[in-house]
Amino acid sequence: MHNIEPYYNWLKYYDSSADDRSPFFGKQYNHDVYSETIYGYYIDPAWDGFGSETLYMKILYADYHTGFAVIEFIGEWNDAINNDIMTLKRNILEVMMAEDLNKFILIGENILNYHGSDDSYYEEWFEEVGDGWIAAVSFPQFVQDEFRKYHIDQYINMGGTLQIDQWRTLRPQNFCDLVSTLIQRRLN
Repeated sequence: MHNIEPYYNWLKYYDSSADDRSPFFGKQYNHDVYSETIYGYYIDPAWDGFGSETLYMKILYADYHTGFAVIEFIGEWNDAINNDIMTLKRNILEVMMAEDLNKFILIGENILNYHGSDDSYYEEWFEEVGDGWIAAVSFPQFVQDEFRKYHIDQYINMGGTLQIDQWRTLRPQNFCDLVSTLIQRRLN
């Protein structure tokens, strides 16, 4: 797992540690020291912890003018034991929503497992984005199945055309525009 890095080619467009509106503003990264682990396996030092023991993230892009945020994840999303969605919402998402971000694109290709619980924090998040939305892009099928089992799909758009395997070939704004178009088609 230590060789799975968050996508770094968009750093020329956005760096969460240099963004004074980001929850990770001012964070210093030591790319020579591997200290964070998921179940005893070291992960790349560029991933950001937010209070979960098994799930890490990276804000790849935020555009305050259009309200977009792209967040990549790695690890096990565990709402049953760790209540990861509550921790994510309280520590990260509420900070971002206070800065007028209301369109969230979650990249989940490195989600290894999902353990569900109730959907109350997803519902709360969904209600708080107002006229925005939440999209899960490139989540593994078994994670999508678990999301559906716990009715998370009522709040997060996923599957079908949102399985965008080649998202890295796009510039961040083009990627956000593409996801927005796909969401609008679903809503119409």
